[in-house]
Amino acid sequence: MSDEPNAGTGMVINASEAGLRIQTFNDLPIRKRIHIKVSLPKGGKLESFRAEAEIIWKDLYLWEDWEEYQYGLTFVEIFNEDYLTLKRHLCGRSNLEEASF
Repeated sequence: MSDEPNAGTGMVINASEAGLRIQTFNDLPIRKRIHIKVSLPKGGKLESFRAEAEIIWKDLYLWEDWEEYQYGLTFVEIFNEDYLTLKRHLCGRSNLEEASF
């Protein structure tokens, strides 16, 4: 999560054109809008995109003695260039020129 005083980190579990499922230690309320920055591997480098997302569901995730949360996020706003970055990674292609959503 970016642009917040107590920004946290998390891991993307699943991604689609509509949103993400993430896992994090941060306890956040459902319907909260957050600004996110997602870093994706591209060769030996990282490529990232930014979006505004809304938390649509929340679940407690327990693993041994760790307590984390999983969230379902839906994209509220994403710039076309960032959307194309996401779409390239989802499709496994790097030559998309246009997309619609």
